[in-house]
Amino acid sequence: MSASLELGDIFRAAGPAWRSAHAGRLPLQQLKVMSAIEHCRTAALGGHVAACGNCGHWRIAYNSCRNRHCPRCQGNAAQTWLAEREADLLPVGYFHVVFTLPARIADIALQNKAVLYALLFQAASETMMTIAADPRHLGARIGITAVLHSWGSALTHHPHVHMIVPGGGLSPDGQRWISSRPAFLLPVRVLGKLFRRLFLTRLLALFDADRLAFRGRLAPLADRRTFLRYLAPVRGRRWVVYAKPPFAGPKAVLAYLSRYTHRVAISNRRLLAFNENGVTFRYKDYRRDTAHQQQVMTLATDEFIRRFMLHVLPRGFHRIRHYGLLASSSRKASLARVRELLNVIPTPAAEIPEPEPVTPLPCPCCGGLMVVIQILPRWYQPRGPPPATDPAGGSP
Repeated sequence: MSASLELGDIFRAAGPAWRSAHAGRLPLQQLKVMSAIEHCRTAALGGHVAACGNCGHWRIAYNSCRNRHCPRCQGNAAQTWLAEREADLLPVGYFHVVFTLPARIADIALQNKAVLYALLFQAASETMMTIAADPRHLGARIGITAVLHSWGSALTHHPHVHMIVPGGGLSPDGQRWISSRPAFLLPVRVLGKLFRRLFLTRLLALFDADRLAFRGRLAPLADRRTFLRYLAPVRGRRWVVYAKPPFAGPKAVLAYLSRYTHRVAISNRRLLAFNENGVTFRYKDYRRDTAHQQQVMTLATDEFIRRFMLHVLPRGFHRIRHYGLLASSSRKASLARVRELLNVIPTPAAEIPEPEPVTPLPCPCCGGLMVVIQILPRWYQPRGPPPATDPAGGSP
């Protein structure tokens, strides 16, 4: 067991053989993701050498890949995104709503990611906006931040959308803020029925427009009658829409967002071991009671990589989207109006400072400052200590 095990270690060791075994069948986007994670913070991406001016200790730091599927690179991206979202928070309760696709539909989505993930966003957001606008429920225009996750805890394909929704919205004439009940936003059964109808109606329209592909065991679905028979069971079943209790204040909303917005299919923290038996990792079994949900699973390495690759998104696909009051086209004006109605004084926008050089790290040996003394090109790896430099950066 290794506390420092990372996804990149697994890909570097087993990736070449896995790609060779699946040669000619892997999408270019998956190959690019594997390459990025394998090369993240290695000599392949270049980097720099930093040295201590006091004791001469030196270290190499390689560049990160910044790929959105890389577990090493999402921390900084999440913090930057959260800093921008903090100014959008309102002094109201926030709700967490989850829309999930049935397994039969998820199988189709796996072969049609761009089209059906977009439809999932569209149907879920329209469902929320429609029911919220109904005077029998809230009667208001709400705001939504939605995040797509395509995985279950065991890396299985489980597409669902997490939504963060303020507890209320603007009246149709924009003259009032209408608050939801403290612990209730919208009825989940009503949401589920409309979500099912909207999604299935538009799924059939996509089929009729010849925008769906069917391969392998799903190939027979290319026939319209077979496709309709395949969908019949999900038409009469309840579609799961889950509404969690409201968050305990804006800080809890930010804490939640920091965990969900830039999450990848598996974090390095969940990896426990990698050996001849496969990859061992922690996961949650939600079928168990809370005290026993944390479980450990070992997958053959090929299967582990295959499951991770299921969750590579199509190029350019936006997995975080905003709707209603939070839609980017009208967010500033909408939030300004809401704050006016709530008598909230907006926090002055902080001036964005010019980018500054990264603060030098302290030397692990003597506490002195580590200063960058050499920029490394891609694939270059120093074989020994760099030449000593004076404080001005020149050679002695």
